[in-house]
Amino acid sequence: MHSTHLAVCQRGAIWATRPPASLSAVSDHGSAGPDSALVVLVYSDDRTARQQVMLALGRRPAAELPAVRYLECATLPAVIRAMDAGGIDLAVLDGEAVPAGGMGVCRQLKDEIFRCPPILVLTGRPQDAWLATWSRADAVVPRPLDPMVMADAAAALLRQRLAGMPVR
Repeated sequence: MHSTHLAVCQRGAIWATRPPASLSAVSDHGSAGPDSALVVLVYSDDRTARQQVMLALGRRPAAELPAVRYLECATLPAVIRAMDAGGIDLAVLDGEAVPAGGMGVCRQLKDEIFRCPPILVLTGRPQDAWLATWSRADAVVPRPLDPMVMADAAAALLRQRLAGMPVR
């Protein structure tokens, strides 16, 4: 198990679909056109949670949006490297991830990254949504994941990102 985990840490991320030549190949502030894929970073230490997010969003969270390419991250260092590299259109962070929970990671990213892409945080239960105010999440979706709620929240953030509008 550790060898797989170390491979994830050393590479920084695992692509669920075919990656671009490099992270820097994707623009720093969203995709250029309707044929370009949007890059969605999915962070959780739980592979099943990452898969649930990707299944809920599918190939495109809304019909009018470009296709989505996923970047899976299992560790905080992988998230930091990917976000620093740029080209992320939306980050989905697991609030229940261990040892670095998505809410703390969200706050760190919002504090440290100029023009941080929108961040959607998954909470363990609906009552935890108030914590997202502290984390400065742009959207919050509680568990268990409802694919319609997840897709609607992600699509709203991606539409704002593509329009060049500030999310928060």
